Amino acid sequence: MNFNEKKALAIAACKIRMGTIIGVYNAKSGHPGGSLSADDLFTYLYFREMHIDPKNPKMPDRDRFVLSKGHGCPGLYATLAERGYFPREELESLRHIGAILQGHPDMKHTPGIDMSSGSLGQGISAACGMALAGKMDKKDYRVYVMLGDGEIEEGQVWEAAMFAGHHKLDNLCAIVDYNGLQIDGKVSDVGGPEPIDKKFEAFNFDVQTINGHDFDAMEAAFAHARSVKGKPSCIIAHTMKGKGVSYMENVAGWHGKAPNEAEYKEAMAELQAALAGLEAK
Repeated sequence: MNFNEKKALAIAACKIRMGTIIGVYNAKSGHPGGSLSADDLFTYLYFREMHIDPKNPKMPDRDRFVLSKGHGCPGLYATLAERGYFPREELESLRHIGAILQGHPDMKHTPGIDMSSGSLGQGISAACGMALAGKMDKKDYRVYVMLGDGEIEEGQVWEAAMFAGHHKLDNLCAIVDYNGLQIDGKVSDVGGPEPIDKKFEAFNFDVQTINGHDFDAMEAAFAHARSVKGKPSCIIAHTMKGKGVSYMENVAGWHGKAPNEAEYKEAMAELQAALAGLEAK
């Protein structure tokens, strides 16, 4: 990836963070922390990795994405808007009655959403079904699923992992957004899912660990995942909760709280300054 390509991704990610904040502020509710931690990953997936067409969201041979940590949808919605699935103005109606953007992903009403999700642990099961269907239909699309590190305390995650390994779903790539925090505090204090890599390896996954804010690391990891045959892949992405907004960074209290007007203005000013710096490079 050359300098200009990385610059374009960084600019898109910054705009997506702005969209994330715009959404939760206008909703007066939502989950900014875990959206911001995943925004760089969303950016790479939708702007470089996945085979998709915003003008044809239901394209049969598209790659699929499932946000198993469905509460992180403000970041996903901002990504879809930036990618052209719907106007950016829709972000201002997040969680409003009758809006196409609700508090958790809804495949029936939101362009670009491949699976409704929200009940933690269920998204990866749906992704496994999609991947197996692709195998049965002899299709070459890939299925990507993002899990939260707190979410993997759910037992259903490991039932799905066993299924994926057993069926050798090498068209499935799980991404763990490992920001270290969940609603009740540190993941290590609440549920202690470590060692995450060894657990997935035990279910016959190829496992990589990367910096989830490094586009070069993502490029290498996803390229390797595509090359793996006979087993599913897992990319454990170390991230920072609230990344990009200084007062939200690494603070569990911003898991599920919207900024007030003053906090909104502060966040947007920070992000606008960051965007100006990126564009000036």
